[in-house]
Amino acid sequence: MKAAVISGVGQVEVTTVDDPRPGPREVVVDVAACGLCGTDLHILQGEFAPTLPVVPGHEFAGVVVDVGSAVTEVVVGDRVAVDPSLYCFECRYCRAGRNNLCLRWAAIGVSTAGGAAEYAVAPVSNCVRLPEHVRLEDAALIEPLSCAVRGYDVLRAQMASRVLIYGSGTMGLMMLQLGKLTGAASIEVVDVNPERLVTATQLGCTAVASGADELDRPEGWDVVIDATGNEKAIQDGLGRVARGGTFLQFGVSDYAARVTIEPYRIYNQEITITGSMAVLHSFERAADLFANGVLDPEVFISDRLPLEDYASALDAFRSGKGRKIQVLP
Repeated sequence: MKAAVISGVGQVEVTTVDDPRPGPREVVVDVAACGLCGTDLHILQGEFAPTLPVVPGHEFAGVVVDVGSAVTEVVVGDRVAVDPSLYCFECRYCRAGRNNLCLRWAAIGVSTAGGAAEYAVAPVSNCVRLPEHVRLEDAALIEPLSCAVRGYDVLRAQMASRVLIYGSGTMGLMMLQLGKLTGAASIEVVDVNPERLVTATQLGCTAVASGADELDRPEGWDVVIDATGNEKAIQDGLGRVARGGTFLQFGVSDYAARVTIEPYRIYNQEITITGSMAVLHSFERAADLFANGVLDPEVFISDRLPLEDYASALDAFRSGKGRKIQVLP
């Protein structure tokens, strides 16, 4: 089959690899679409993936075309979205239900071959069946949406919060959409890319700006969310949290990124700084939200390219072009 392969730091190509075969409790999925994510860029930089080469792609959906000998939950022909998370279920964090903090945490498309290929293998327990009205290509959005749902689980957002989001890429826009559902009093979005701010406005945010100084909120925001991973944005956002407020690190930063904090201000103003890592008990809920129309895929997906263009799709993603970019095997 054809697959995109990250073979080394900065090296990616579309080539032919062996067709996957399922283990006893695994299925093979004929991939309809695979979304690109900042994690893929980190893998290309030599971060995250424990070993290279690897077939990337952790956002995908498709049709089951083969099942393992002990699989009874799905059958060939079922339409599924795939949670890429792989846990050991044995460490103290897994036993405590904090599987996303698993000491042996792994993921399809990061640690094992992923969905940037014609076919991908997944544990049957990671597959969520989709209703017929959901387009398979669109359903690749369920994985990033499940990360956003996890983000709001961490926030435990209260009604009428004033929210500031850094970044209006796919994840920032998803946090905007979910913020509206949680009853935020206002949601303002900051991005240095004016084209992306157009989409944030289209989705109904309260205000947009290229920097937080342009917004009239001298007392700060109850909730500040970084959806960029950019250390300059993070540093600025930490200073925008109102008394008693919360800063959520949601974007994925480079390993080497560093910011400074003011311990006295955290103490004196009871500021919470927290993070949200990937997916935790949120994939099925995201699938339900998606099936019920929480997102308009035509707004969120800006580019659908053939698998052969995977390298150029990564380049476009890196440059900040569009919103969600997908490859279609």
